[in-house]
Amino acid sequence: MFRRLLLLLFCCTLVRAQDTARPGGQLLVVNLREHTLSLVDPKARSVVATIPLEVSGHEVTLSEDERFAYVPIYSDAVLGDPGSNGETIDVVDLKARKVTARIDLGRPLRPHLAVFGADGLLYVTAELANAVEIVDTQKRSVVGEIPTGKPQTHMLAMSPDGRRGYTSNVDSGTVSVLDIRSRKLITIIPVTRRIQRIAISKDGRWVFTSDWDTPRVAVIDTQTNTVSRWVEVGEIPFATRPTPDGQWLLVAESKSNKGRLDVIDLKTMKAVRAFDLDGQPFGIFVHNDFAYLSCLLTGKVEILNLRTWKMENPIVMTTGVDGMAWLDKVQ
Repeated sequence: MFRRLLLLLFCCTLVRAQDTARPGGQLLVVNLREHTLSLVDPKARSVVATIPLEVSGHEVTLSEDERFAYVPIYSDAVLGDPGSNGETIDVVDLKARKVTARIDLGRPLRPHLAVFGADGLLYVTAELANAVEIVDTQKRSVVGEIPTGKPQTHMLAMSPDGRRGYTSNVDSGTVSVLDIRSRKLITIIPVTRRIQRIAISKDGRWVFTSDWDTPRVAVIDTQTNTVSRWVEVGEIPFATRPTPDGQWLLVAESKSNKGRLDVIDLKTMKAVRAFDLDGQPFGIFVHNDFAYLSCLLTGKVEILNLRTWKMENPIVMTTGVDGMAWLDKVQ
């Protein structure tokens, strides 16, 4: 009897430990086909609320106090294809759970990714302007612009100190380096024929972007603004994201109709782990010990536990899941 009680106590303690190791808060997920922003409980794997948006947002970012979510309204078309040209940013009140304002960017831009800078301003990629727009979210107006010098400025990574911005310019296969304070273009780095998304290491030393035609990731030295090396991966890479501890780079890849996730050791700059996925991952978001991968075509958010290096049960949603963010302060 005593042994049974000890075993029961151990099991209960283990369950509690596993549960507390999981993140609190909610995962925000944009659906570009349903034109919605969903609040998801990652523990229960369930949607808590769904908020309608304009057509069609792809990415989302949060205000510092987590009261508002900002969703640039991009286009109803795939990157580079003819279609609508968005010129606004939806402002979602997460307490009221609805769009309460729209920021007018003044002209058709196809705004895609928004990132808050160290100065509290919102920096938004603007494909049709070959630029990054600067938005004051308090005034809800455009207050400046930084030219990138190349078309299809799709994604933006900001240095940890907020002084530099790096944009991936898809079809030109280049990365633009921006001086955030002076609002000027520093240089354009040629990478390859076509690239995709972009990320920066925790210490700001390396910028990573994906070769959209060859299974390799470019590593850019931010001290010289040149491609330092290439890291071979298993399939064609799409998105990259470093882990919070700065040790690993996660690489989301397309594998025919399936997907793959490679893990690069940032000390050796070599891929050391790989995971097969049911769908093609379009986005990666990392919070604490968990990596979330949005698989647009299958409508699932795959989950990798970074402590155990095991894939967990996915969050089953609907086709079109794309950009993600994390809400610590549940409203």
